[in-house]
Amino acid sequence: MTALDHGPLILGGNAFGWTSDRDESFAVLDAFLAAGGTSIDTADVYSAWVDGHVGGESETILGEWMASRGVRDRVVVATKVFSHPERPGLAAANVRAAVDDSLRRLQTDRIDLYYAHRDDPEVPQEEVAAVFDELVRAGKVREVGASNFEPARLRSLVEVAESAGLARPTTSQDRYNLVSREIEGELLPTLDELGIVEAPYVSLASGFLTGKYRPGVEVDSQRAGMAGRYLEDPANVALLDVLDDVAAAHGTTVAAVSLAWLRQQPLVAAPLASARTPQQLSELLASADVELTDDELARLAA
Repeated sequence: MTALDHGPLILGGNAFGWTSDRDESFAVLDAFLAAGGTSIDTADVYSAWVDGHVGGESETILGEWMASRGVRDRVVVATKVFSHPERPGLAAANVRAAVDDSLRRLQTDRIDLYYAHRDDPEVPQEEVAAVFDELVRAGKVREVGASNFEPARLRSLVEVAESAGLARPTTSQDRYNLVSREIEGELLPTLDELGIVEAPYVSLASGFLTGKYRPGVEVDSQRAGMAGRYLEDPANVALLDVLDDVAAAHGTTVAAVSLAWLRQQPLVAAPLASARTPQQLSELLASADVELTDDELARLAA
């Protein structure tokens, strides 16, 4: 149902203005574009969790970069509404205000993919569907997405939209990677039935699937605590051995194999991953050249 081409990797913008300053963010974006990347994902809330930030920092940097480079027509831009401290929820008036805020920060007249960052059970789905359709008809948004929705709620939103002839979600964004596979149970079959593609986030499990986190290894990173928890499951430790084998067979990195596995899953449009530096980005982009065999996909999945 989506007409958007994300390429082999969607660049996550959560680092812009947080772990990467403006110059570093520009360097990563320049390198991504130079390597043929097209799709960039952000949200209005990035990075309100940082002391002194108010939200919108990532969109602002992305907007300044697109304007300074004159590249708006060369990239696919996705952003989200719901979580900004001053624009919470999916009430129609809030969504209208939030999209205009995002367009201003992004210095553009349109958003290619506009997500509901999460479900809002306090707002009737008829209202949610109607306001997103309004944005599409106004030309402010090309396609609609839904992130972190329960399968039943996503299904009902689609039904509401279709019954009223309104724009409906084309893309779902959810937590999915080699060690977080919960969406395979009910959500992925639902997406398949509804004709919706998946754009997974936390594709590298907070860094665990880069392979740098090993039993007995200390890693100095803001994400060390999150990634280290995966080592508590023996199955995840065993997975690292398989990743090492497959990476060696392809002459590439564990991160590239992890992203390639995700990219080759049915329904996945492209995995989403962020980079703090151009060097980190090059490791992510290497995944585009990795094509895993059916046997390798099965070994990793097992």
